[in-house]
This record gives sequence, structure tokens and C-alpha cells, in this order.
Amino acid sequence: MTGTLLAALAAGGALLTAAGYALGRLAALRAGRDRLDLGTPVERATFHTLHTASLAAPPLRAGLTEDTARKAARRLRPLLGTEALALTDRTAVLAWDGSGAHHADQVMERVAEVLETGRGQSLRAVCEDPGCPLRWAVIAPLTGEEGVAGALVAYGSHESAVLVRAATEVARWVSVQLELAELDLSRTRLIEAEIRALRAQISPHFVYNSLAAIASFVRTDPERARELLLEFADFTRYSFRRHGDFTRLADELRSIEQYLALAGARFGDRLQVTLQIAPEVLPVTLPFLCLQPLVENAVKHGLEDSRTTCRITIAAQDAGAEAVVTIEDDGVGMDPAVLRAILAGERPRASGIGLPNVDERLRQAYGDDYGLVVETGVDAGMKVTVRIPKYRAGVHPDAP
Repeated sequence: MTGTLLAALAAGGALLTAAGYALGRLAALRAGRDRLDLGTPVERATFHTLHTASLAAPPLRAGLTEDTARKAARRLRPLLGTEALALTDRTAVLAWDGSGAHHADQVMERVAEVLETGRGQSLRAVCEDPGCPLRWAVIAPLTGEEGVAGALVAYGSHESAVLVRAATEVARWVSVQLELAELDLSRTRLIEAEIRALRAQISPHFVYNSLAAIASFVRTDPERARELLLEFADFTRYSFRRHGDFTRLADELRSIEQYLALAGARFGDRLQVTLQIAPEVLPVTLPFLCLQPLVENAVKHGLEDSRTTCRITIAAQDAGAEAVVTIEDDGVGMDPAVLRAILAGERPRASGIGLPNVDERLRQAYGDDYGLVVETGVDAGMKVTVRIPKYRAGVHPDAP
């Protein structure tokens, strides 16, 4: 009995020793991992600063409004370590974070000179409440493309040269975010203007010729006239829609089919079209009205500038992480030097319907590696290749 008890105690001791060793190892591993993750105090402070700044950036990239200022101030005050922080535009306090909110009524009086001159100030915060911790204020201007857009006001308990420098640097960082927001807005307006330009390039002659071709079938083939009218209505509805910078390849190709149906009614057997579409690329997202101008360009140079038959081949193929769309015609082609001048903006854009516009929009959406690739020569036709990434952050089709 005694031997059994001793054996049990020995086994229990061994188990406790093993458990203790395992727990010790686990604690050591956790401590080591924590040391690796957190680093030195300086590294931790750097990470905390960058992380806080990254959280404040997204709202500021939407511009300076009450909502974005409130969200940003909540992040910026801990970054400065101040008792309170205010963000203003040129007319009002947009956000207040921290204690001493009764000072908000005086802020616009304090920032008036900074808004006028664009130079920061450091001054005493006058307060009759003996318990208020806000005794000093640093005012730094927030600037944009059009000058001073507002001010950052940091409140502390005492005068501090460090706070002056820190508030000035944070205000500069905020100003950069606001300038980026203005740049984003300008780019959006530019894209909208380019889409309007593309719509304007839907030639009035095309509209007139399409309606004339439809009218020619009203008596001889009423059913075809009806079908063409429906195609014309759908084509114009899609081309002049008022929402969205991006669309699906399937929708763009459907619009192209409608355009070609209307062109076919005018040119008859002179227009021969071949479509080679891989079904797996139909959901791919691309800039709105990106391919239709290229097809219109092929018809123009293949038929309107020639009296012979024109063959146009439109292919959309799967290429791994990309979709590759090619539009090829056997028309009159173009001198490569003239084409380069058109794409560089050195020749009137009417010389090439939509080509510079489409090239610019593809580069804006996906980067310079995704501009148009054009192969052409005099009397050698033209082949335009468009590469489209299947996924790109921020690029998604807009709801119809």
C-alpha cells in the first residue's frame, strides 16, 4: 500500500513538474513574442503614432466637414497628448474633443488672425473657471489649394515649445490630407468631364444616320424598324446614364452590339463583325464607355473612310489575373507618327474618336502599365489592345 502511494506521489510530482515546465515555456514564449511584437519603448511610441495617424487619415481624405472633423479630432488629440483640440473651417468650429468645451465659443475670435495671415500663434487661454485645465492654446493654420481652409487649435495646461512644434507638424499633416482630398475631388470631376466629352463624341451624324436607316425600314420591314428603334433606345439610355464611373464588361459589350446593329442597318453587308468572347471575363469591371469609342473608331476608319467591306473582330479573352480585349479592323489604318501625336494631345482629338480619352482613363484607373496598345499602319488596319485587371482596389461596377 505504501509502495503504491509513493508511486502515485512520484507520478503526481512528475506530472506537476511537467506541467510547470510547460507553463513556464508557454510564459517564456509569450514574453518573447510580446517583446518581438512590441519592441523597444521608442519603437512602440513610433508604431502608436503612425497607427493613430493612419486612423485619422481616412475621414480627412473626404474633406473638411463636421463629420470628418469630429472623427479626426478624436484621433488627433491623443496624438498630441493635449487636454483639448478643436478643428475649424473659415466660418465655424467643426469639432471639439476633450475637456473645457466652454472655450469653443471663443475659438473663432482666436483664430481670425491666423485665418487671415496664415501664420500660427501661441497665446494664453483666458478662462474664469479656476478648475479648467486649459491655460494655453496653439493655433496652426490648415491649408488647401485655395489657401487657408481652417485651423487646428491645441489646448494645454501650460506654455510649451514642444506643443507648438507638435501642433504645427500635425496641422501640416492634416493639410496634406485635405489637399489629397481636393485632388481626389478634382480627379473625380475630371473623370466626369471626360465621360461627358465621350458622350459628346457620340456623333450627331451617327444619331441622324441611325434614325434615317430605321426610317428606311418603316414601310419595307416594320418589324426590323421596331427592333432597331429598341436597340437605339437601349444604346442611348446606357451611353447617357448619369451614375457610375465603372461598369461590367458584359454591359459594355451589350452596348457595343447595339451600336453595331445600328451601324449594320446603315452599311448593310459592308460591315462584317466577329465576336470572340470568353464567358469567364464577362463580370470583369472596367471604366464606363471604355470600349465603345474604340469600336466606333474602327467603324469610322473601316467604313466611313473607305468604300470597301470592313471586317471588325472583337475578342475578350481570359489571361489569368487580367482580361485582354482586342478590337481589330482591316480599314485604312493610320500613320503611327500621327497616332502618337494624337495620344500625346498634339493633334486635334477629332482625329481619333475617344482614343486619348480612353487611354487616360485606363491609366488613371489601373496605372501607366494599362494604357492602350495600338498597332497600325497606313492601309494596314488597326488593332487596339486593352488589358484590364480582374481586381483592383476601389474599382467596382456601379449599380444600374
